[in-house]
Amino acid sequence: TPSKSNHTPHCRRVPCSQVRSSASSQPMSRLVSRRHLAAAAALRRSPAAFASRWLHTPAFATVSPEEISGSSPAEVQNFVQGKWIKSANWNWIVDPLNGEKFIKVAEVQGSEIKPFVESLSKCPKHGLHNPLRAPERYLMYGDISTKAAHMLGQPEVLDFFAKLVQRVSPKSYQQALLEVQVSQKFLENFCGDQVRFLARSFAVPGNHVGQMSNGYRWPFGPVAIITPFNFPLEIPLLQLMGALYMGNKPVLKVDSKVSIVMEQMIRLLHECGLPAEDVDFINSDGITMNKLLLEANPKMTLFTGSSRVAEKLAADLQGRIKLEDAGFDWKILGPDVQEGRLYFMGL
Repeated sequence: TPSKSNHTPHCRRVPCSQVRSSASSQPMSRLVSRRHLAAAAALRRSPAAFASRWLHTPAFATVSPEEISGSSPAEVQNFVQGKWIKSANWNWIVDPLNGEKFIKVAEVQGSEIKPFVESLSKCPKHGLHNPLRAPERYLMYGDISTKAAHMLGQPEVLDFFAKLVQRVSPKSYQQALLEVQVSQKFLENFCGDQVRFLARSFAVPGNHVGQMSNGYRWPFGPVAIITPFNFPLEIPLLQLMGALYMGNKPVLKVDSKVSIVMEQMIRLLHECGLPAEDVDFINSDGITMNKLLLEANPKMTLFTGSSRVAEKLAADLQGRIKLEDAGFDWKILGPDVQEGRLYFMGL
């Protein structure tokens, strides 16, 4: 029965049994939550969870960034004359997190470069296409860029490449993701007719009737691209696509420590319609690549890397090279330079 004391209407006596049950329910809820966490962890380790992760791996991919480990190493192959090939030599890449060997790269030896030399030699000096020959290939590459940009814009593919970049580069997820997004935007910029517009030519009137000077955006033909480790996707992809857009046939070499990223990107491009014979992909050490350049004699080499190697290649290739080298360069400053500006420039 209600009490007749002067308690306010909102006050109510709670039976002691309810207080005890409320206090005892907190340890019980903690116990239940721990059981749920243990069950969830076991579920993540189960074969069904492993299969589920692979279901979310893109169709073109041959690796899963989350599953690469010493017990389940990834494999990087070479691509030449329209097919993926292995090598007699494997170079193991060490996982920087735990020291395990977690990626094995099929590195081509000096005695194995013949298919690559033959592949480049098959490309004519006027390239695979130019403004006068096979101009429909400009549109083909516009379509390839459209499909690749769309595929790279899908959340699961963005996540796949961002995590793959993270596995081989000391980058945060956001940094790796931005590298993939920049690459995707580049492909978007060359969709549709944009590749054809990139090959825009010019004409200059002559000095009498009927005379005209025409200039064409002409390919080199067989070329080589060598890229470093610091941007595993962005640098090689942008340079590779630029060479392909203009009708060149490139052989691409990426630093073996990070080449798994570009290997998967080439598989994506094949999925989007890239002709298998248009690109060769090689993993090798510097000595073997130098031998390939001397024997294949590409009409132009694009090199991004150390200034020491750049100077050697410039001499070996007799100037047929474009350089983006590193190192210490002289900066000539005028007398009016401000001290704050020096600090901003890091001098």
